[in-house]
Amino acid sequence: MDHLFPAREERSLRTRFGSARAYVCAAGRREFLFLPRHGKHHSIPPHRINFRANMQGLKEAGVERIIATSAVGSISRKLLVGELGLLDQFIDLSKRHLTFFDRRPVHVDMTHPYDKGMQDLILDAAAILGMSLTTGLVYVSVDGPRYETAAEIRMFGLIGGDVVGMTGGPEAILANELGMRYASVVVATNWAAGMQDRISHEEVVAMMNETAPRVKRLIEIVVESA
Repeated sequence: MDHLFPAREERSLRTRFGSARAYVCAAGRREFLFLPRHGKHHSIPPHRINFRANMQGLKEAGVERIIATSAVGSISRKLLVGELGLLDQFIDLSKRHLTFFDRRPVHVDMTHPYDKGMQDLILDAAAILGMSLTTGLVYVSVDGPRYETAAEIRMFGLIGGDVVGMTGGPEAILANELGMRYASVVVATNWAAGMQDRISHEEVVAMMNETAPRVKRLIEIVVESA
């Protein structure tokens, strides 16, 4: 985490759902909160992430806008390995069914789960950097921590998925329930199961490290101009 955004301060975000840890970082003269969803040392598996504490903690800290970044497996030739994309829709196939409204019937509109204004800011920043971002992507959200089978990936493609990941669905849902403007930049770290011989965590980490400078600069430009 520190090599991406050096922290000026660590904050404990205490909520009724538990605690989350975020870090005060800077882009130019502007500060922002960076919350590593898997923990500072990537020690929390996707199915054990306390998504409600993370999102509620950010909300109570005064956060109004979120730029998420995620590693994804690419299902579609729209997004090649090593390329960056901007999510437009998601299909939630997880079994977590996370919500802040489990005691009363509140039905939040999710027609457009990713904020158009935030997407435009990210695209403007990419243009400044001369960076290509694939738009219009559909994210398939699964539980993990295992990777998918080749048959599952074929099904995901048939129902309209472009990329697959283990964390994006719950975050987008909860951010929308809290009224926070949410956008997500993804990195295709590998072809999904059945599109290459095998998938390894080492491969994913290596590609994330390779693309990290581009992601870092993109976020810095957005923060500086927002």
